[in-house]
Amino acid sequence: MADDYPVADLPMPDPSYGPAEVVDIQVDALATNDDPFENAGIGTAYNFASPGNRRATGPFDRFVRMVTGPQYAPMVDHVEATPGPVERDGRTAERRVTLTGPDGRTVTYVFGLSEQSSGRFEGCWLTDRVLVE
Repeated sequence: MADDYPVADLPMPDPSYGPAEVVDIQVDALATNDDPFENAGIGTAYNFASPGNRRATGPFDRFVRMVTGPQYAPMVDHVEATPGPVERDGRTAERRVTLTGPDGRTVTYVFGLSEQSSGRFEGCWLTDRVLVE
């Protein structure tokens, strides 16, 4: 893996965060994507991506291109977020979040998460996928 993980000086996974908090941290960071530096919000999302997710979507520069592309662009600098409840099944969880992008477009995303059973972030909830509903 490239040396771009984790993105320094941004929130990182922690076993004390439940799946709702993990989604909230990412969504809140994406609302102010360029604070405290360019693409910091996307970097936070990358830090909370599971190893499998990062293998499929990384390295970080590619992840940025994906998130700023048409499917996920409403996430970046969104003006409103309406999170749904967490639907948890053991070590997996889903949470829907409806976002209104800066252009007024509203999209519902489904965050799929899993609790890591080994490795550096054992016991942490990480994002396996984000799908458009």
